[in-house]
Amino acid sequence: MGKVVVVTGAGAGIGRATATAFARQGYDLALLSRDPGRLGSAAEELRSLGVRVLPVPTDVADAAAVEAAAEQAEHEMGPIDVWVNVAMATVFAPVSELTPEEVLRATQVTYLGQVHGMMAALKRMRPRDRGTIVNVGSALAYRAIPLQAAYCGAKFATRGFTDSLRSELIHDGSKVHVTTVDLPACNTPQFDWSLNKMGRKAQPVAPIYQPEVAAAAIVYAATHRRRQVWLGLPTIVTIAVDRIAPGLVDRYLARTGYSGQLTEEPQAADAPANLFEPVPGPYGAHGRFDDRQPRTTTWEVFTSRQRDVFWLGALAAAVGFGAIIRHLRR
Repeated sequence: MGKVVVVTGAGAGIGRATATAFARQGYDLALLSRDPGRLGSAAEELRSLGVRVLPVPTDVADAAAVEAAAEQAEHEMGPIDVWVNVAMATVFAPVSELTPEEVLRATQVTYLGQVHGMMAALKRMRPRDRGTIVNVGSALAYRAIPLQAAYCGAKFATRGFTDSLRSELIHDGSKVHVTTVDLPACNTPQFDWSLNKMGRKAQPVAPIYQPEVAAAAIVYAATHRRRQVWLGLPTIVTIAVDRIAPGLVDRYLARTGYSGQLTEEPQAADAPANLFEPVPGPYGAHGRFDDRQPRTTTWEVFTSRQRDVFWLGALAAAVGFGAIIRHLRR
């Protein structure tokens, strides 16, 4: 029996690409997602790569359902070695247009879905004192943007929960490893089926990356003991600039945050939205932006080690710049 990985949100988008990347590495898979038909199609496709695949229709917002899925995966596949939390749901709208029910649902899926996954995985990994949990984060877990308050809030919360858990595992001397992969904008179906109240179709903010690039970073994080992986130069630049001049970023996003996330194409009033119910259809890993030539390379993977070097360099540059300013003033 090979190693077993559980992937949430595996029916489409980054979750689908991640499942394929693990299958190509020889992992057996348990796939969690809401839509049974799409999940079954994904399982059939992945079995052709010579691995065992167990599709488990699951709403990650339901803690009991996630626990049951974990139990089924261990019973039918064997001990879970890696658990990857990918599932998310969001709504494109200003805060003034959101309803409490929409915020609650986005939080239940995007934040509590990861919490439920962590808790189900830990219940099984801690007694064995081994295993890896990969949480999929975002540059938006550090710098929130307009029109995505519910999503950004959930990603901020996930980061906080993960950091607390990590410290607890270190305190206990546990060999269970938890890591986070923070992603840039990717070409996924998210922009076709997320609830959108803006009247214009949503789009990822350039530069765009293909979901396979994100999947490669997730597999890397699962197989290397790194605290954190940042994917894409835009991710690290976004985080760095916000730390240096958050007020400036506020004003910049006020000016560009709407137009950057919306196309000129009108959004149909009856467009599908997956916030409360799954959207059926043959969606795969990719969204509709292949014609924009999204980035397909993985060189822009910054591990926690490289990130520390970056911050040391930035600090040295800031000190040097300050010294020059003081010299000029004198």
